[in-house]
Amino acid sequence: MDESHILLCEDREAVRVLTLNRPKARNCLSMDLMAALHGAVTEAGFNDAVRAVVLTGTGPAFSSGHDLKELTAHRNDEDRGRAFYAETMRACSDMMLAIVRSPKPVIAAVNGIATAAGCQLVASCDLAIAGVDARFATPGVNIGLFCSTPMVALSRNVSRKGAMEMLLLGDMVDAQDAHAMGLVNRVVETDRVVNEAIELGRRIADKPARTLKIGKEAFYKQLEMPLEEAYRYAADIMVENMLDAEAEEGIRAFLDKREPNWPR
Repeated sequence: MDESHILLCEDREAVRVLTLNRPKARNCLSMDLMAALHGAVTEAGFNDAVRAVVLTGTGPAFSSGHDLKELTAHRNDEDRGRAFYAETMRACSDMMLAIVRSPKPVIAAVNGIATAAGCQLVASCDLAIAGVDARFATPGVNIGLFCSTPMVALSRNVSRKGAMEMLLLGDMVDAQDAHAMGLVNRVVETDRVVNEAIELGRRIADKPARTLKIGKEAFYKQLEMPLEEAYRYAADIMVENMLDAEAEEGIRAFLDKREPNWPR
C-alpha cells in the first residue's frame, strides 16, 4: 500500500473501511492523520450509503498513539511547544468525539498493538474486534507522561480498577485480558480481524438506520446522567422513537409475522 496516503478508504457494500496507513511509524497519530480520520468519520456520518464504519491499520500496529517525534520537534519553540501540544490534544479529543458522535456505528478491527492514544481510539469506537496477537497499553507513565486523555475513554469502557492498573503500570494487556475487561467485544484469529469487523458492520447495516442513530446518541448521553434523569431522558426518546415510521413498520411486521420493509 502507498504510505503517502496516510488514510485509506474502501467501501465494502454498506460498510466503509478506514485504514490508518503509516506502517513505518506504527500508525502513530500525527496531526495530518488525525485531521484525515476526523474528516473521514464525519463524511461517513453524512453519507446515506454508509451504514457502518470499520477502522483498522496497516502493518504490525493498529496505532502506537501520538507522534512523539512530531511533538518533540516543537520543544524548541519559543513557548517550549505549549501551543502546539494544546493544539494536538484538542485535535485528538475532537477526533475521538467525532467517532462517539457519529450517527454510524464505528468498529475497531485491532491488529497488533494499540497503545496510548491508539488504545484511546479503540475505546472510543462503539465496538472492537481484536486479533489473538493484539495487545493494548497506556504506557505513558513509563516515559513521564501520564495517559490522561486516553484515560477518559478507557475509564468509560472498563472497570475503574482495570483502568487504573493499565494507567499506573503501563504494562501490555493481551487480547484475552482486554476482552475480559470489556475493552474489546471479540477475539478472533489475526487473519480474520478485518473481515469479522466488516461482517459485524454488515449485520448492523441491515438494521433500521434512524433507529440506530437515535439509539447510539441516546446511549452516550444517558451514560453521563444520574439514574433518575437517565430514565426520564430515555423515556422521552422511546416516545419519539415509537412515533417514527421505522418503529411503526417494525412493530407491524412483528405482529404480522413477516420481515420488516424498512423505510428508506
